[in-house]
Amino acid sequence: LYLVISLILLFYLSAKLRNLLQNRILARYNIDIGIRQAISTIVRYVILVVGLVIIIQSAGIDLSFLAILAGALGVGIGFGLQNITNNFVSGLVILFERPVKVGDRIELTNPSGETINGDVINISARASTILTNDNIAVIVPNSNLISSTVINWSYNDRKVRFRFPVGVHYKEDPEKVRKLLVEVALENNGVLKTPPPDVQFSGFGDSSLDFLLRVWTTKFTHRPGYLKSELYYAIHKKFKEHNIEIPYPQRDLHIKSGLHPLERPE
Repeated sequence: LYLVISLILLFYLSAKLRNLLQNRILARYNIDIGIRQAISTIVRYVILVVGLVIIIQSAGIDLSFLAILAGALGVGIGFGLQNITNNFVSGLVILFERPVKVGDRIELTNPSGETINGDVINISARASTILTNDNIAVIVPNSNLISSTVINWSYNDRKVRFRFPVGVHYKEDPEKVRKLLVEVALENNGVLKTPPPDVQFSGFGDSSLDFLLRVWTTKFTHRPGYLKSELYYAIHKKFKEHNIEIPYPQRDLHIKSGLHPLERPE
């Protein structure tokens, strides 16, 4: 009974201490949420290990029995717990190396080939939780974050640049188009003024002059589709006000006269 109550209190108090450390103590120093979560989780693991040793010794359990138990556990890990152990070790690697941390915007491909985009909201011992824009929580094993290629959109900071293609009719003035596109970008409160937005003349298309509007943002890092929609709405309105024609695919058919008529076979 003493052993059961001690273990329950150990796990309960260590969890409370982790939350206190993460949300109260470290939060006073304006430390990033990912760093706070990593530090508090590592502290909890240390407390659990030390607490288990103290409880076992105070309960009078023979340590030689633990050696036998550890050997049996090693055999179990070798046969049936490889994935769990792999995910646990991967979780420790994530906490120490921090390639991904809580609050990051990441993109990865799951084993079925589907691309997952979302914010990391939790990193536990076995798996990490990613929240998508559709408010769907995706549970990803930690080993996938280590062994797979992960795109971290906010590894250094949440400032990212997006590129939006725009096409206009061949009769339009490229300089005027560039000026209007920059105006549209600067009028959007989600686009950063520094670095400033810019426009590239990307090429001559089949039916259009092709431009690339490049903007920086921190507000829409997790919702690039929303920013794209807002800018395209504004671009369409601006082009309509200044009589800029947006082309559509078309083909010109030229019929030449004076060709010899085909002779019918007799």
